[in-house]
Amino acid sequence: MKFIDNLDKEEYIEFFNNFKYSHFMQSYPWGLAMEESRGKKAIYVGLKDNKNKLVAASLLLKKEMPFGYCYYYASRGYLIDFNDTKLVKTFTEEMKKFLKRTKGIYVKINPEIMYQEINDDGSRIENGKNNFKIFNNLINLGYIHQGFVKLYENNEPRYTFRRYYEKYKSMEEIDNSISKTFMQTVRRSYAYNLKINFDSNVDNFWELNKSNAKKDDFIQYSDNFYKTLYKYGKEYNNLLVFDVSVNGKKLYQDTLDSYNKIKEDFANNLISKKNKADSQDKLTRLEKELDIFKEYKDQDDMVICSLINGIANDMMWTMYIGNNKLGEYLFAVNRIYYETIKYCYEHKYRFLDLYGTVGDVNTKYKNLGGLHAYKKKYGDTYIEFIGEFDLVGNKFMYKVLPKLLGVYRYIRKKISK
Repeated sequence: MKFIDNLDKEEYIEFFNNFKYSHFMQSYPWGLAMEESRGKKAIYVGLKDNKNKLVAASLLLKKEMPFGYCYYYASRGYLIDFNDTKLVKTFTEEMKKFLKRTKGIYVKINPEIMYQEINDDGSRIENGKNNFKIFNNLINLGYIHQGFVKLYENNEPRYTFRRYYEKYKSMEEIDNSISKTFMQTVRRSYAYNLKINFDSNVDNFWELNKSNAKKDDFIQYSDNFYKTLYKYGKEYNNLLVFDVSVNGKKLYQDTLDSYNKIKEDFANNLISKKNKADSQDKLTRLEKELDIFKEYKDQDDMVICSLINGIANDMMWTMYIGNNKLGEYLFAVNRIYYETIKYCYEHKYRFLDLYGTVGDVNTKYKNLGGLHAYKKKYGDTYIEFIGEFDLVGNKFMYKVLPKLLGVYRYIRKKISK
């Protein structure tokens, strides 16, 4: 076996494209985007067998530290068959050597491997499937587990909702698996003549995403990050942006026409006694909508919701979403998720992952409990991953690193004032 410190671009991409369990955050464009917009150096390592065949690989995001030290993050890595204990052992031994010769303090990994089957409340299903063997093997090889966290304490969420398409024979079956209230809002959205674009860009994304960041209380990435990610993701076919738009002029005019028609029917006594209550409710709703839509009545097509999806082979992850207040009112968020579910089914994806939820379904922290309840409506299988692990290359520096980072950040903050 031979460890390669820096794989050729073509060699890495070929392995990634043919590996069954690749992940978008291990893709070549993800590395390029992190390097250009987030200040991390992208390194692509691999392991070759005696026939010079690549059998394992990983994108490592390198963070450089003072005095030549550094640490690495293999986001959702490695690209390796974790069931092959011998291969994992060999790769780990080579990673330890790599850390030593590059002054690497540690490498962090968090592969998307199910820890155990869980039910709707996050508790273990007795006699369900599990990957305890993989977990224990990593511990025995010296990896330090970062805890069975329930919220978003680590770099990536330890829980998710994922829809596996192999168990569905039709869209009708899929529709029936989604909550009725969610599907009702999807059907309601059809009344507003929303347009779905399955090949969009991120020109409007940052502005749309601002409202989500404020509502759900998370730190928003820069506009440059999204644009850089889009540039490389599209170039290497690892990203799709879907959006929902509406014509403001038509939206207002159609609503006004409907309002005037009902008013006219009332004036001419064309509404039966039986339908008067329903017609009055509709009239009240249309009056409210006219007030909401009037600020858009002079605008043409407007993007009101946008979704960035990461792709690896036949797998998709809904990574980032943004919408404005009009998109929220018109149920554009529910519509775009539904259209994404449908798109993946029609294009024969293996699964669609909603990228993250919590393990404590009753949490009151921020809006995480609400987000979980929302994703549960259409997310399908609830999954618990094995979590985050650190492979340490320098025990002393690993121990003092948190303190050094604290001092470093304090000094930077003082200097910036």
